[in-house]
Amino acid sequence: MNIALRHFGIVVQDLDRALDFYGGLLEFKVIRRMDENGPFIDCILGQKAVRVTTVKMGGSSGETLLELLKFHFPAVTEESNPRGMFSIGPTHLALTVSDLDALCERLRAAGIRFVSNPQVSADGVAKVCFCADPEGNPVELVQML
Repeated sequence: MNIALRHFGIVVQDLDRALDFYGGLLEFKVIRRMDENGPFIDCILGQKAVRVTTVKMGGSSGETLLELLKFHFPAVTEESNPRGMFSIGPTHLALTVSDLDALCERLRAAGIRFVSNPQVSADGVAKVCFCADPEGNPVELVQML
């Protein structure tokens, strides 16, 4: 059996702000945008009357996609699924970047919050920092050294 990571999904409340961050600031390209509803999506999500806009985005290398999901029904709120860095399950998205310092400068200029300045890993193989997307989801930025 062959297996590969296909995509990473992030549910958002404000799709336009998410697209500005992932598409504008991080330069992911929109591959496909769809408004989905009907029997198929209801069945695979186990929920009736689902209405969701999905946007698949691709980076400059690799096959793995980022999928942004804006649920119109059922409504999703931050309170409906509180998560954090120390929760069980997926906690963050990690991106490999070519110039971490330049990217951090651009993101800071756009008002993006950071946990720290870039740091060289203990083993010396990467420079790393965390920021938050516009909805507070942790994003790890990694530059291999």
